[in-house]
Amino acid sequence: MIGENLLGPEPTRLAAEPTVTEALHDGADPHGLVREHPESPLVWAELADLADAGGREVEAYAYARVGYHRGLDALRKSGWRGAGPIPWDHEPNRGVLRALYALRRAAGRIGEESEVERLTEFLNGADPSAIERIEARERAQAEAERG
Repeated sequence: MIGENLLGPEPTRLAAEPTVTEALHDGADPHGLVREHPESPLVWAELADLADAGGREVEAYAYARVGYHRGLDALRKSGWRGAGPIPWDHEPNRGVLRALYALRRAAGRIGEESEVERLTEFLNGADPSAIERIEARERAQAEAERG
C-alpha cells in the first residue's frame, strides 16, 4: 500500500507547550512553574537538571522519575504504544527525552546500573541521536555559563 510505513510505528510528535517553553526561556523558576504545569515533562527535566547541578543526586532522581512518568503519560496521550520513534528534531518531544536522560544520569549517580541500561535502550530506540544531542546541549550550556 502506498504511504504505508513498513518499518514500524510512525514517529510520535507531542503537542507544543508554548507557555512552558516561553516561561523557561524568559528565566522563570521551574519550582514555581511546576505548580502551574505539573503535567509537563520539560519542567520536571529542568528541576532534575538543577538538582543534579547542585549535587543533590537523590532529589535529581526524584524529579527525573516524575518527569519520566509525566512523559509516558504525554506519549500515550499522543498515540504512542510503548515503542517507536520519538524524534529529538520535533522540539516538543525534547522535554520527554530530557526527562529520560535525566533519569538515566541520576540512576547512574546512585548506582542503579540496570536502570541506566534500560534507559539507554529506551533513548536509543526513541532517537539514536538523543543522548549525543542532549550531552552536546549540556556542554554548550556549561560553556555559556563559564563565559
